[in-house]
Amino acid sequence: MDKDKIKEGVRLILEGIGEDINREGLLETPDRIAKMYDELAAGYHDSAAAHLAKRFHVEDSDMIIEKDITFYSFCEHHMLPFYGHAAVAYIPDGEVVGLSKIARTVEVFAKRFQLQERLAAQVADAFMEELRPKGVMVLIEAEHMCMTMRGIKKPGAKTVTVVTRGAFEDDEKLQNRFFQMLGQRT
Repeated sequence: MDKDKIKEGVRLILEGIGEDINREGLLETPDRIAKMYDELAAGYHDSAAAHLAKRFHVEDSDMIIEKDITFYSFCEHHMLPFYGHAAVAYIPDGEVVGLSKIARTVEVFAKRFQLQERLAAQVADAFMEELRPKGVMVLIEAEHMCMTMRGIKKPGAKTVTVVTRGAFEDDEKLQNRFFQMLGQRT
């Protein structure tokens, strides 16, 4: 990450909106923003494959769901946050990953400039490519600040995306079981 470019960009934005970049409260803002992006955009330097590499052998092949995975991301169109919860379900084919690795996989892709639809697909595809389960289903529900604080200004509006791969794609019964296990009705 090029922190000097970020700092210069922040200075240009501040000047562009008419701020005095030498004002006491703004003197360290470019540094703070560069440090912030180092943390919030860490997904560009992280790998889902690394997190999904540690596996455990199992004989059971029943559905595993991790839900209520809180995440924060940035809309790539407005550079404003969107945030919410993800649920990831998969049906193992002889191997499982540690539960924290499911949440870490969501984080890898959330900590990038994103579209919510792409985020869900990237999580599902990472599972299919790395773990090779029988199927994966990802549900993401998020509030987008680009809809809340600008434009249409509709706080509380949530966007829901669902992605299915493998066994989940055409199996309505399996999909319904996923939603039931989440405590949601279909």
